[in-house]
Amino acid sequence: MNGKERILTALSHREPDRVPLYIHAINEKPIILLTRDLIPDLPDPEKTFYDMTDGEKFKMLEALFVVHEHYGVDGFTALEFGHEQRIGPEEVRDGWGVVYQLNRFGLPVARRHPLPERGDLKGYRPPAPQKENLLLLLAAKARFHDQKAVFWMMRGTFVLSWRLCGMENLMLKMFDDPDFVHRIAQMTFDYNVQMLDLLVEAGLDVLIIEDDIADKNFPLISPDQFKEFINPYNRRLVEAAHKKGLKVIRHSDGNLWPLLDILIDTGYDGLNPLEPQAGMDLKRVKDYCGDRLCLLGNIDCIELLPEGSPDEVRAAVRQAILDAGQGGGLIICSSNSLHPGVKPENCRAMFQAVHEYGQYPLRL
Repeated sequence: MNGKERILTALSHREPDRVPLYIHAINEKPIILLTRDLIPDLPDPEKTFYDMTDGEKFKMLEALFVVHEHYGVDGFTALEFGHEQRIGPEEVRDGWGVVYQLNRFGLPVARRHPLPERGDLKGYRPPAPQKENLLLLLAAKARFHDQKAVFWMMRGTFVLSWRLCGMENLMLKMFDDPDFVHRIAQMTFDYNVQMLDLLVEAGLDVLIIEDDIADKNFPLISPDQFKEFINPYNRRLVEAAHKKGLKVIRHSDGNLWPLLDILIDTGYDGLNPLEPQAGMDLKRVKDYCGDRLCLLGNIDCIELLPEGSPDEVRAAVRQAILDAGQGGGLIICSSNSLHPGVKPENCRAMFQAVHEYGQYPLRL
């Protein structure tokens, strides 16, 4: 099997030839540290993408592809590229008008929101999806020639809504002005369903609805609010994607147990990243719903990958496969991004262990 076949088989709850290996997201520093012996003249690993020259950015794209090829990663994640405009030394603005402050790792954090009040809707024009923002997806399709599954990270209704009006404000509006919340949610759905047409035309394999809704203790809104204001819009997106032949994964950090039955009923094919520190124990989730959801996770990127040893990482991968690999429906990845704090030797150990322990039929 090739990587695409392996991923799609696991997402259909069947056993492929091997447990698939996937990188949900990866930052500049680990990309560079994992490939600097393979590609000459890479940028300084402490340099953020926003501060790189065009030449360095092309080097980074090549290095990102090489990570997936050299380490036998089965799926590649693409996301919008080129939709943000630099407006200051530490600020960018996206097409929605949201202003982000860049943290020390170059990651954008939403700080200013264009739609805090109902009156701001008057005259506001949301962006239209642009094919040119699919650059990373198109480049991946051209590079991998259907040998790897290509995923697309699409922001869901909750994340897009709070970025537009502010998170605390959104929660208050759920009580004070529910119609306002629904109007913003509908706006996010309209954008996403239009984007879906472009993605299918470009050859997408798997849609990720990235909609972080919980911290490590509990969801950020109640199940009733989730069912009223958020999930109906994401459910329609899942249904639209399925009609176009895509597999759909739900991404959210945090403790999802209070919402898990709702997510299962929504029809997602997979759930990611199953954060261990939030009580999303892989074996428990597998026993509860492994016949209904493919599980993508959950090698700990908070403590294990930054602080552990390669032997500990290999043991964790073996245990994850033992806990959730039987019968298929498991894709191994980290419990969130491979961020600047992870050790490259531990990433290598995770990659190698999947190839070593993940062969079907499992013999662990």
